[in-house]
Amino acid sequence: MSELNFMNKSQGSPIRFAKYSFSVTTKVDALPPAIPPSSTQPQPFIPLLAPSPLIPFTNNSVPKLSGHCSLNFSAAQDIMTTTATDCWTSFAPYLANVVCCPQFDAMLVTLIGQSSKYSGVLALNTTHAHHCLSDVQKVLASQGANRDLKKICSVHPTNLTEASCPVVFVDEFESIVDTSRLLTACRKIDPVNECCDQVCQNAIHYAARKIALNDLSNSDGNHSLPWPTTRINDCKNIVLRWLANKLDPSTANSVFRGLSNCNLNRVCPLVLPNVTSVVKECGNLINNQTACCKAIKSYVSYLQEQSFVTNLQALKCATSLGKKLQQENVSKNVYNLCRISLKDFSLQVGLQESGCLLPSLPSNAVFDGTSGIGFICDLNDNIVAPWPTTSYSLPSSCNRTTKLPSLPTATSSQNGKNHTTVLLQTGFSGLIFSSFQSNGSCKI
Repeated sequence: MSELNFMNKSQGSPIRFAKYSFSVTTKVDALPPAIPPSSTQPQPFIPLLAPSPLIPFTNNSVPKLSGHCSLNFSAAQDIMTTTATDCWTSFAPYLANVVCCPQFDAMLVTLIGQSSKYSGVLALNTTHAHHCLSDVQKVLASQGANRDLKKICSVHPTNLTEASCPVVFVDEFESIVDTSRLLTACRKIDPVNECCDQVCQNAIHYAARKIALNDLSNSDGNHSLPWPTTRINDCKNIVLRWLANKLDPSTANSVFRGLSNCNLNRVCPLVLPNVTSVVKECGNLINNQTACCKAIKSYVSYLQEQSFVTNLQALKCATSLGKKLQQENVSKNVYNLCRISLKDFSLQVGLQESGCLLPSLPSNAVFDGTSGIGFICDLNDNIVAPWPTTSYSLPSSCNRTTKLPSLPTATSSQNGKNHTTVLLQTGFSGLIFSSFQSNGSCKI
């Protein structure tokens, strides 16, 4: 058996993950034809679930709640369990932007919407919002979730209120909005087509605008009111909660995850620091290719410590960094020169320190009582990062003729007998990966 420490490359210390087992289930995405893969392909990772009990899940603690929150937790019990798994302990910060926080947000909207069936109100007052957010976090933490989700996901009690939206009662909402049109547009969405056609998103915006402008005509020139754009955004939360009132919790959660995914895949979530060190070695004419590649790889290694990203986010990040370098007179395609691939922009895992790209469609972590935490991850995608040129335009997922990575699919090469297990061993403070060979086939 061989082992690999998952080290902080800039400081030489282990990244402080968690002390429990987790597994990464790898599959392979379809490749965009416009970006050819590198010539060498490593043997695919086919991790098995790592056998080890998870104490926070198998021995749930009983949280001490405030007694002042009226939200019906039992109405969304399954969704809360999903959220706890997606935001599991020390793993949450690394899955925050793609999995944990979108699920946490969707769960909160669903909880308020479901509770409005009995209260008739689509928002909490400030006092109840404080109690409820605290209680929600306690319930999730008792199931193994990170205890600081409010900070990780930047969620505040005001996010559970109506903020500046003037409509909070279900009856009033339904007297203003064409609810039949709204429900038809959003009852069920396709997570790919919705991001392009925006049928549900447009219906939500239209409904939010109607209730946001409901009392502006009676404001008597009160300029202290929020600008319409802010108010419309606040009212979108009210619209989403109304949808959660009408849909069953599971359907509502799926719709909200699909909508949030449209936004998160549009931008690069990574912080791109100053590129001075790369410009120094790679700017203008490159005199020393080795020094240049060392500089760009060192820069990218910093990005690898931030979080997991989706394959579409990796495309955005590669393009953003390429443009940033070009603005500083780095004209040579250093991605191709130094073999920088899309997976180099995500957190690195496994014995080969391979970048883990999450699927661009909504996904969740999965908990198994005897095996631990697992999630879909592509370690085999060796697509060379695209270097921006005047003739190159970033492939759009809305271009029906362009095949972009979404959900990984199995390939024939994954049916062999040599499988690699990636796991986090118990009893260590750092992230330790082990690998061993096993017979059998991978279940996709």
